[in-house]
Amino acid sequence: MTETIQINSLDGSGGFDAYAAGPTPARAGVIVIQEIFGINPGIQQMVDRWGALGYRAVAPDLFWRLEPGVSLDADTPDDLQRAFDLYGRFDVDLGITDIAATIKALRDAGCEKVGVVGYCLGALLAYLTACRADSDASVGYYGVGIDGRLEEADAIAQPLMLHIATEDGFVSKEAQAAVHARLNAHPRCTLHDYAADHAFARAIGSSRVPDLAELADRRTAAFFRDNL
Repeated sequence: MTETIQINSLDGSGGFDAYAAGPTPARAGVIVIQEIFGINPGIQQMVDRWGALGYRAVAPDLFWRLEPGVSLDADTPDDLQRAFDLYGRFDVDLGITDIAATIKALRDAGCEKVGVVGYCLGALLAYLTACRADSDASVGYYGVGIDGRLEEADAIAQPLMLHIATEDGFVSKEAQAAVHARLNAHPRCTLHDYAADHAFARAIGSSRVPDLAELADRRTAAFFRDNL
């Protein structure tokens, strides 16, 4: 069963919706962190999948401070432009506080452990959640901008897995090399490379590469089984 739940922000500025699936109470929760396209059908499909595996799964609407209820199609030019506009106005630091609020909400609902998994912008947020918040395990797919935040890596205390697209049109080879150089030897970090472009593991759409997406998703599922 799926539903929309309400989560209270930690800064007292209001509440925001989250698409939710799976049992409640559940022993463990998974937070799916959106791309720049909002809580669209692809993100909902990912939440449904984690819910079917027995996790309490939620996708918080992180654009709520800009425009609640965004759901865009990456393959539609007008939607793509709108998504980049939202991305340019998005406050990453507030996004992390809203993810922290979502972690708290899942724990308050009975989850003993909570993991996060994010895509593109969501992968940067998953990385920063590992650095700043109290997720029990974090996963990022083809994160954009992680190389500019590597000074925070010393704060990573719980397991982090990153899936890196080596042909990523939004992340240069130099940026990828910097991420590897800083995180390969980190005792809490596991990095995997895939010979693919950005968004290869999107649930639906033209960018999806099924065999690589399925490989990455199997690794993520095993990672959560081991750590949640």
